[in-house]
Amino acid sequence: MENMFRLLGSEDFSDRRRCIWVNGPVIIGAGPSGLATAACLRDEGVPFVVLERAECIASLWQKRTYDRLKLHLPKKVCQLPKMPFPESYPEYPTKRQFIDYLESYATRFNINPQFNECVQSARYDKTSGLWRIKTSSSSATSGSEMEYICRWLVVATGENAERVVPEIDGLTTEFNGEVIHSCEYKCGEKYKGKRVLVVGCGNSGMEVSLDLANHNANPSMVVRSSVHVLPREILGKSSFEISMMLMKWLPLWLVDKLLLILAWLILGNLTKYGLKRPNMGPMELKVVTGKTPVLDIGAMEKIRSGQVDIVPGIKRFSRSHVELVDGQILDLDAVVLATGYRSNVPSWLQESDMFSKNGFPKSPFPNAWKGKSGLYAAGFTRKGLAGASADAVNIAKDIGNVWREETKRVQKIRTRVGHRRCISIA
Repeated sequence: MENMFRLLGSEDFSDRRRCIWVNGPVIIGAGPSGLATAACLRDEGVPFVVLERAECIASLWQKRTYDRLKLHLPKKVCQLPKMPFPESYPEYPTKRQFIDYLESYATRFNINPQFNECVQSARYDKTSGLWRIKTSSSSATSGSEMEYICRWLVVATGENAERVVPEIDGLTTEFNGEVIHSCEYKCGEKYKGKRVLVVGCGNSGMEVSLDLANHNANPSMVVRSSVHVLPREILGKSSFEISMMLMKWLPLWLVDKLLLILAWLILGNLTKYGLKRPNMGPMELKVVTGKTPVLDIGAMEKIRSGQVDIVPGIKRFSRSHVELVDGQILDLDAVVLATGYRSNVPSWLQESDMFSKNGFPKSPFPNAWKGKSGLYAAGFTRKGLAGASADAVNIAKDIGNVWREETKRVQKIRTRVGHRRCISIA
């Protein structure tokens, strides 16, 4: 409470009606990382508040993913702490199944985010030793602006908070066809018979191209640089699980060598289709840069059959076509930008010790979850849902330890004070 009194005396704490004191941490983001952290805090007996800019949990999954999406990794490595997926779920749950799982997760652990709360800024007040989070709200009941005051701040907005839209000559000024980001793409049905350029060859680009081909569109996929493509399963086992098992016993370079041999046996030589592999192996590339290899779920078959065309980089767009760097000119009806996402942390977090300018923690895994002055990060490990779950467990234990110690101290003080009063009254 001493910190709160200091805050009350600060010069910019004038409108108390719009300020909320949170007796515990504030978690920013109600995606899988935020939900996992909240559930672990609940298990530790620590109160919390979750702020979410959308009107639902897991807005990336609910609003910005295509219909055919499934988890690319087996469910047992994607489940959140303290609640496994239902046994009835398949090995690779669908988008709808994963959303249902997250909603059940929130219900089970009594997680009720403050929706429509978009964080404008968050800064640490050194005078009071507290975090101050200013939000704007679209909810009529909560008003337009709010400030949350807390001791601990958990950044759980994730690696994919904002879409990345590249600047390409003529795309927005001359091209007269449809242009969307992959987060707006739902299904290839409406593109039947149309010529669609998919910009990007990651997992999203591959899967959008596959979906377009399945709906009898004419997709071309831009591959500007090298990319690792692995089969999702090898001899009925997840490629991810195989790589994790091998890494327990073998050096990284040898694991990569074995994975590439197996990929070549299953997928063949991809170079002749315009897919060049990086010099660095798939697992080493993931560890060093965080770039995930593409897990093939059918796109390679479409590429081999010619239903998906691989093209090089883009030079410029004009009214109804695109000119490529090799001189090719393609007539187009639409463009899908499968160009990925980025963190938005630098736009609102006023802090420079823990997070770098790219919106990721400066410390590498496994030490990226904890900063200074009660600041934490969940879901920035570039290790998917398993990494987010590990962060959540660590954060909750760290805060929970402090919470229990301080709760015991307060109880002892109250006990001693109450005893003195009894003696005095007697």
